[in-house]
Amino acid sequence: MDATELPPPTPEGASKRGYQIGPLDRLTIDVYGFDNITDRELQVDSAGRIAVPMAGSIMVADLTPDEAEQRIATALRERHVREPHVTVNVKESLNQFVTVDGQVTQPGNYPVVNQMTLMRAVAAARGAGEFAKLEDVVVFRTVGNQRMAALYNLGAIRRGYYPDPAIYPKDVVVVGDSPARRLFRDLISTAPLLTAPIILLTRS
Repeated sequence: MDATELPPPTPEGASKRGYQIGPLDRLTIDVYGFDNITDRELQVDSAGRIAVPMAGSIMVADLTPDEAEQRIATALRERHVREPHVTVNVKESLNQFVTVDGQVTQPGNYPVVNQMTLMRAVAAARGAGEFAKLEDVVVFRTVGNQRMAALYNLGAIRRGYYPDPAIYPKDVVVVGDSPARRLFRDLISTAPLLTAPIILLTRS
């Protein structure tokens, strides 16, 4: 495809709100000045609620972490806590995640939070391995019913040749994996320096 970046999964995929908390996500809650709510890990129940000490049962499903912070702070103020400072982080997501595989330090699934990009996704996996091929980073994505793939060069992104692309839930990022690179074997020979990403439509 003649494009500089994979399109979002759906027209709605480019949500400006960022990551939205879902049922069974694991959150870390901090309320400054309260030892019983410091670095406290809570799991969202199947109905989308968490039980926060002093604040009670809070509905957080479909909220961003920032919105959840505001809702918890409001509940604490209603219980006479003055100016609560609340922090909410997603520790584990079962709903919106990217899979990072290949030559990274810690392959696995990572929550897509705070406008995730390719560089951030690799960093979430504790970075590329010592001998990783940074010019061979493939992103797989399903757009509508069409499977797509893009080949990126992390070194080129770092040097500013092209922007750090957005990553969406259910994307698969493969760092330095030769089987994934075979998709691009004919095109790579014509673009050895890779100063722009290469995007392909694959079989649906």
